[in-house]
Amino acid sequence: MNILIKNGTIVTDSEVKKADVFIEGEVIAGIGDFAHKEKTCEAVYDAAGLYVMPGLIDPHTHMELKQSETYTSVDDFYTGTIAAACGGTTMIIDHIAFGPQGCNLHYSLNNYKELGKKSVVDYSFHGVIQHVDDSILEELYDIVKNEGIASFKAYSTYGYAMNEVDFYKIIEVMKKAGGLLTIHCENDKITNYLRNKFVSENKISPIYHAYSRPNEAEAESVDELLNLAKLIGDGPIYIVHTSAHESVERIRLGRALGQKNLYAETCTQYLTLTEEKYFEDGDEEGMKYLMAPPLRKKADRESLWNALEDKTLQVVATDHCPFNLKRDKLPHIKNFTASPGGAPGVEERPMVVFSEGVMKGRMSLNRFVEVMSTNAAKIFGMYPKKGALKVGSDADITIIDPNRKKTISVKTQHSVCDYNTYEGFESKCSIAMVFLRGKLVAQYGKFLGKKGDGAFVFRKREQAYAAVR
Repeated sequence: MNILIKNGTIVTDSEVKKADVFIEGEVIAGIGDFAHKEKTCEAVYDAAGLYVMPGLIDPHTHMELKQSETYTSVDDFYTGTIAAACGGTTMIIDHIAFGPQGCNLHYSLNNYKELGKKSVVDYSFHGVIQHVDDSILEELYDIVKNEGIASFKAYSTYGYAMNEVDFYKIIEVMKKAGGLLTIHCENDKITNYLRNKFVSENKISPIYHAYSRPNEAEAESVDELLNLAKLIGDGPIYIVHTSAHESVERIRLGRALGQKNLYAETCTQYLTLTEEKYFEDGDEEGMKYLMAPPLRKKADRESLWNALEDKTLQVVATDHCPFNLKRDKLPHIKNFTASPGGAPGVEERPMVVFSEGVMKGRMSLNRFVEVMSTNAAKIFGMYPKKGALKVGSDADITIIDPNRKKTISVKTQHSVCDYNTYEGFESKCSIAMVFLRGKLVAQYGKFLGKKGDGAFVFRKREQAYAAVR
């Protein structure tokens, strides 16, 4: 099927220009003046006054995440990716949940490969490491080299926290295999101590969730991981959901000192919301924002915007991990430590970041494309198949209407979560059209695709983009 998107303003990581996009089948066949092709195309879309971008990529989601025996995130790979598609995201990389204690790496990976078949956008996974021994390290090397899973995640907190030697061994293998280790950085001993301390003092309202996971706990762990990666010789690491200004400063210093293969993301919530959300409208409202790391102070928020501008941070993701407020969170309003943690956001990310970033002059259109698509494609081994408007690239295209505002609300969202993290936010743009490999899957909030439209993306980082900024 031949498709023409005409009269649009093409926006990539490096240019802004007026041009048409000509699509043959599932790939981009040309960018330029294709008026002569209009009569022979099966479908023609007029993008006059609209921004035509590479399909957006969210490299941090948690679809149907089993957080405990009691709680599983409420969006599965079908409902969650409908939300993604309607918000302009054509590719997700989902973080796999922990499996049974002692399981091998394939246990959860194989399970998720089945779950992902419901996806309506393209997808991949970050594997998860729960323990380290020789067999796990051998399996890790083989998966990265041969199975298209170019990244794994390990934690410095929660029930399967790695110690320094574990991290060293993992990073060493990832470097040899050409993979990338993503890390949730928080000092487990400090956060557990503070949680227990606050409970013993009956300080159990939502704000104490933030106080129990302070900036310093995140930054200390970031510092440790940067040092370990440096010790190995620029071992490849990616810090997820950076939220604290101290972490930003440590990452900035590492990059300034020449440390390579060092990448970091932040998330929409840390760019827009602050810890006042935990108490300003009462504890019931505050329970919505239980997540780790927690919301921070205004100074941290501004530090993150500055870090995106000066390229200390490379990616904006979501950490989409929704739990229902009424069923899952509010029963624990008298004790934050018993509540599941996580919040929705996969649909809202492009509108919020475009409004708060581009429209407020905090980032250029080109930088928006970098942090929302191209950098993730390069870092995680998908470029230029994904994250690019180039001849031969997948025809994943997100078209933004900067002239049509939208009020974000739980009433119009596509996630099945019973609240919206950004309720009432006045977006300065709308997502006009979304194409997945040449197929129109969403238009102004209406989902047009079907279950299973998404495909697994085989990722390989053999062409390392060490200069990604």
